[in-house]
Amino acid sequence: MPHRLMLLDTASLYFRAFFGVPDSIRRADGTPVNAVRGLLDMIARLATDYGATHLVACWDEDWRPQWRVDLIPTYKSHRVAEAVEGAPDVEVVPDALQLQVPMIRQVLRLAGIAVVGAASHEADDVIGSYASHAGVPVDVVTGDRDLFQVVDDARQVRVIYTARGMKNLEVVTDAVVVGKYRVLPEQYADFATLRGDASDGLPGVGGIGEKTAASLLATYGTLDQLLAAARDPGSGLSAPVRTKLTASADYLAVAPVVVNVVRDLALPTLDEAGALLRPVVGDSRIELERVATDWNLGGSVKRLLEALDLRQ
Repeated sequence: MPHRLMLLDTASLYFRAFFGVPDSIRRADGTPVNAVRGLLDMIARLATDYGATHLVACWDEDWRPQWRVDLIPTYKSHRVAEAVEGAPDVEVVPDALQLQVPMIRQVLRLAGIAVVGAASHEADDVIGSYASHAGVPVDVVTGDRDLFQVVDDARQVRVIYTARGMKNLEVVTDAVVVGKYRVLPEQYADFATLRGDASDGLPGVGGIGEKTAASLLATYGTLDQLLAAARDPGSGLSAPVRTKLTASADYLAVAPVVVNVVRDLALPTLDEAGALLRPVVGDSRIELERVATDWNLGGSVKRLLEALDLRQ
């Protein structure tokens, strides 16, 4: 089977699993396991349907890195449950889901699924780094449109977009990004910077929405070239747009660093991370099957094992 790498935006998926599977599904001690079940079923289906040979569950070691907050203090601020001095802030996560995160880590370990994070970085940055240097076709699984910036037909990088649910997955390629937003994937981060994104606490440029942002990038190509035109009195940039960009100069000076995913993290190689999908055997399989019974994981572990058994 030709190599194909699948990169999971893991938190995006386990949040979706938590809200998509009834929380009445619990262990004997009352602990909910709906997110665990849902995530395992997602992995089994995705790996099978899209022919993944390697898979990395990319992890948020820091969901709101301080270096991004230092540049834009509103970055994800509406999702902070508790600010922590000298450590990652605590994110708003339902208690019933928070209980399941260590369980997810344990089950992934027993299944031999590689989990990779990077200190002071988000899963998006891990995804950006692997996707930019994998050297094999890549599928990025996420419900976060920010990752449309890594789509690249030439390098066979696409996004499996989950926003409409697992029954309505969308394969996002260059043409899909252009069709949705009228910008190329490599322009998407500049587009998002101009437009802003309330879900991430990014204000954008006042008075510039999606259509205007796309039109400006179609004309000038990049944010840097657009800003150069704004500084040039002889450019053809309209006075109202020039005024809006000037008013947002401080934001525009830092926002690209926040919006662009990091692409050069020093990460373990796929071999070092154990990303190759393979059958679970020996003590790990026995332990995983025991956990499936003890934690009331139903058929989700069985389906995952069957998917991995196909990698004989």
